[in-house]
Amino acid sequence: MYEDIMTRLANSEFRSKFKLKEKEKEYIHKKGLDTIESHARDFISKRIAPELLPNDGKQTPMKGHPVFIAQHATATCCRKCIEKWHKFPKGKELTEQQQNYIIGLIMEWIKIQIL
Repeated sequence: MYEDIMTRLANSEFRSKFKLKEKEKEYIHKKGLDTIESHARDFISKRIAPELLPNDGKQTPMKGHPVFIAQHATATCCRKCIEKWHKFPKGKELTEQQQNYIIGLIMEWIKIQIL
């Protein structure tokens, strides 16, 4: 399902620079993938999905949680990047299906990183 976008992201010099460090990998192993996915769901629903985001482009830190790093790697860090890479328009609340797509992509990237 994500092969095409993962290939496109891997070919981006900027996106391909993001990697999980040992600290983040240990955190994932300690918490478990279900908890990490729950965090992703929470971050996306609150920081990305709303129709209007007053701090769009600045709402996702570059470090501090594996999901944040994954969001930058998968171009799901802000609505501008989501519109450019995933074609979900800005200024419109993300549907549940769109949120599930984003969360799935984030989790796919994380799983690849922890192999």
